[in-house]
Amino acid sequence: MSKSCAATRVSDHNAWLPTEFRIVARRNELADVFTLELAGPEPFRFAPGQFNMLYVPGFGEAAISISSDSDRPERFQHTIRVVGNVTRRLQKFSSGDRLFLRGPFGTGWPIDRCPSRDVVIACGGLGLAPLRPVIYYLLHRRSQFGAIHLLYGARTPRDLLYAEEFAVWQSQGIEVRVTIDRGDESWRGAIGVVTQLMKPLRWRPESTMVLTCGPEVMMRFVAQEALAQQVRPDHVFLSMERNMNCAVGWCGHCQLGPSFVCKDGPVYTYAQIEPFLYVEDL
Repeated sequence: MSKSCAATRVSDHNAWLPTEFRIVARRNELADVFTLELAGPEPFRFAPGQFNMLYVPGFGEAAISISSDSDRPERFQHTIRVVGNVTRRLQKFSSGDRLFLRGPFGTGWPIDRCPSRDVVIACGGLGLAPLRPVIYYLLHRRSQFGAIHLLYGARTPRDLLYAEEFAVWQSQGIEVRVTIDRGDESWRGAIGVVTQLMKPLRWRPESTMVLTCGPEVMMRFVAQEALAQQVRPDHVFLSMERNMNCAVGWCGHCQLGPSFVCKDGPVYTYAQIEPFLYVEDL
């Protein structure tokens, strides 16, 4: 399986060796999600969609997507959900603490193929974090693109990630549409799945790129809706962030068909990944 796009490791340092970085800021995002902002002795360059292996001595490593602006490499961010020993330990870190990481790794989003095209960003839950660098990239170069749509879904209003940025993105030229699974007395927006936000768009399928990240079942339906709108399968991109443990394809935990997600992904075209999306327990 060939790589989905040309975005590869762009940092100047040795990605294979753990490097020490300092935490310069920490922010709670949701009840079980927080963001660490890191800085090192030199700018850390990466492509939107790549990930790092965050390493805590005595606890292990965790693969975490980079969630910040790739045009501002002096500081970079990881938005992290607490799901295991490493992330529980990272949750206790604060500004001034130090950690180690390897990276950046993986293929990124196809930003080199997006100019002059419409871009539909469809994501759910924490899936917005790996796409946030794309949003920044597009905003910095807004005149180079057609219509840009951010379609985002979460379980409840309290589960909306980066909600304070939505109005800013909207004012700078991205149409932001949000839906949730369960509303409350204060919610006045849409309720339902992300794909219902796709149907009303004015599609130009021959010149549209669709980027999606979130629960795999959501990504499958996003891809199906894009295809129903006549978007080409090789213009639909999915970030398959699953079971990445080593970042070099040796441990085998992230194998998906003939591919290793940490090495050949995490970003794939639907044309590449479709044969394996519907195989039960793969």
